[in-house]
Amino acid sequence: MTDRLITELRPFERPEATILHVDMDAFFVSVELLEHPELRGRPVVVGGSGDRGVVAAASYEARAHGVHSAMSSAMARRLCPHAVFLSGRHHRYAEVSREVMAVFAEFTPRVEPLSLDEAFLDVAGAQRSLGPAPTIARHLRDRVLERTGLTCSVGVAGTKFVAKLASERAKPRPSVDGPVFGPGVVVVEPAETLAFLRPLPVEALWGVGPATLGRLSRLGVLTVGDLADLPVDNLAGALGRSQGRHLHDLANGRDEREVEPDRRVRSIGHEETFAHDHHRRETLVRELVAFSDAVASRLRASGVVGRTVQLKVKFGDFHTITRSHTLEVAVDDAPALLHCARTMLEQVDPTPGVRLLGLSVSGLSSRGSRQLRLDEAVEGPGWETASRTVDEIRERFGAGAIGPATVAGPEGVRPKVRGQQQWGPDQD
Repeated sequence: MTDRLITELRPFERPEATILHVDMDAFFVSVELLEHPELRGRPVVVGGSGDRGVVAAASYEARAHGVHSAMSSAMARRLCPHAVFLSGRHHRYAEVSREVMAVFAEFTPRVEPLSLDEAFLDVAGAQRSLGPAPTIARHLRDRVLERTGLTCSVGVAGTKFVAKLASERAKPRPSVDGPVFGPGVVVVEPAETLAFLRPLPVEALWGVGPATLGRLSRLGVLTVGDLADLPVDNLAGALGRSQGRHLHDLANGRDEREVEPDRRVRSIGHEETFAHDHHRRETLVRELVAFSDAVASRLRASGVVGRTVQLKVKFGDFHTITRSHTLEVAVDDAPALLHCARTMLEQVDPTPGVRLLGLSVSGLSSRGSRQLRLDEAVEGPGWETASRTVDEIRERFGAGAIGPATVAGPEGVRPKVRGQQQWGPDQD
């Protein structure tokens, strides 16, 4: 089924709607239900099940009770006491995501992944062989379902922004009896853009958070149409020139961004919420040893090096601070990351109690552009050779075959896994 809206032609847009935004439906939950079909029809929540856990995804049955992603697991349990909680499995979602992205690539090479469960596609060059974009969208949904057993929703438009909004219109609606499936594909042709946008609440625009919404409300702006009708100078005066112009363009359907199939990862990191607050710096340093090992390993696996190291600390009262340092030379080895992180941690007083700790690296570039550090130039490759050996051992014998002695315990080495406690600790 396809929904359509009609209005005048927008001369600055593509003559046809050829940009697709594909969003998997309740992706994490849907992947879990493939392996736990007995849970179908029940409210299911994926995320951390402990008091400090966060909801990563909720089934449509759970959503009908008010449960949503980013909500605390404690609140979700109060809203839906009979919900089934499942721990998130990032590695499994990544595997299925690769299958989904491979299906997308069968329709066009111009695929821009946004996350594990959504992507933009530019199908302008595929129409001659595969038909018009709406037809491609319907065939894509069928093939994803056939290959993975999962459903997705697709928005088709002349711009990325409108395509994303259209995919939201295409999605299923929650109910206590399960998803009420929508049209699946919603098409907004370039000539239909303003009629689609203007009735929407202004918070539908990218960049309108609570603070901006408050300022716009004081101007009497409630809908996208209200904002589009304001002079851009008035918006610039209220929001700043850059944000005011950006929102005015979006409200008038202007979004000139192209689909970027080679968009690079901007940062690589690891963070965890602890089951109990940590008050001692020594304890946090041990965590940083493991974090540095994990982040360095992921940098090397991605073939990149980074220059800017950031430390994130969230205290028990949710007050959060960050510290960052830009290195002279880009790195991808754990000792260099740990040295930088420890130096920044020395500036932080952990005695109030640290709830969450995070370490990330940005300013990424290809590893081929890496310069030798002075110690390497004088003494030889050093940690570069050691790191490569560690990677080879792990590839052959598994992630737990080798790791920092500092974090080894009675059960051996337990390396930090990507996505581990991404949504908080589970119940003890």
